[in-house]
Amino acid sequence: MAELNAIELDDVVKEYLSHGEVVQAVKGITLGIAEGEFFSLLGPSGCGKTTTMRMIAGFEDPSRGVVRLHGSDVTDVPPNKRDVNMVFQSYALFPHMSVWDNVAFGLKQRKVPQQEIRQRVGEMLEIVDLTGREKRRPREMSGGQQQRVALARALVNKPRALLLDEPLGALDLKLRQAMQIELKRIQREVGITFVYVTHDQGEALTMSDRIAVMNDGLVEQLGGPREIYERPATTFVAGFIGTSNLLAGTATGGVLPVGGGRVLVPEQDGQVSVTVRPEKITISTEKPNGDVSVVPGTVAEVVYLGTYTSYAVSLADGAEITVFQQNALDSTTTAERGDPVWLSWRAQHSYAIGS
Repeated sequence: MAELNAIELDDVVKEYLSHGEVVQAVKGITLGIAEGEFFSLLGPSGCGKTTTMRMIAGFEDPSRGVVRLHGSDVTDVPPNKRDVNMVFQSYALFPHMSVWDNVAFGLKQRKVPQQEIRQRVGEMLEIVDLTGREKRRPREMSGGQQQRVALARALVNKPRALLLDEPLGALDLKLRQAMQIELKRIQREVGITFVYVTHDQGEALTMSDRIAVMNDGLVEQLGGPREIYERPATTFVAGFIGTSNLLAGTATGGVLPVGGGRVLVPEQDGQVSVTVRPEKITISTEKPNGDVSVVPGTVAEVVYLGTYTSYAVSLADGAEITVFQQNALDSTTTAERGDPVWLSWRAQHSYAIGS
């Protein structure tokens, strides 16, 4: 017998009345989230991802459709009766309480025996690496430490699923990147289903087992990080996830003419749109040989970014292609602004996508 999903959405729709008109924030989402999975809802502001999470939590009622938690229909069940907890970007810690009391708060409310509270709070503080800071107040802690307290408080109640709404948005870049790794470690250690809402593609790619890329109230693509990055289903996904070069035209015999050059698109003829990632492209001052896509251009911009150099290359037809070149220990710039160059990449790196 197949294991029940931790969370299921069955054709869930959310409508609002705005200025006398019905607006659909979520337009019929159907998906399943497995037990113990780290699942991300990813998309730009206003795409419906937070509304979707709030319907899972019970803070919003679906206009239509069904929400199930571990096989049970909870569509009409209030939030406090659902076995999920939510962590917000604001942390919502009690400022007058110590770390220990913040984490123990939910257990005390449920009248859990004192000995069990001590054990569970101690274990959770160890998992989030806050042992020894039990007596501190939130104001005495960094943003990252406050986030760990909020996580411990949510997890100590042993929910079946944890919902996280942009929880790292208030942190600086370096701390946010460190917390991404920590969140994934904590999730693996506690084994609880995590549902994570973010507009940050890097966060989603770093942490997720699977990602639902949302746009305008719909899921445009659902899959693993590598699948979504390497094989985007639509032009929106290709453009939203990382940096991508989108090329379109009419292919004949598996060849797409682009800017005075050729792009190999095996088994594709007629109108076609392809994407090629910047790191897949080689930039050279000499025309390459071999069975590869080859496009001539002129360097419009060169930006040194530490681990790699970004080139913006203008083509004869007015299009522009971005190239990322890894910087080796003794690397020098391949070309400068205004230099003529050749771009090349292997046929399998031109991925044909839908609309």
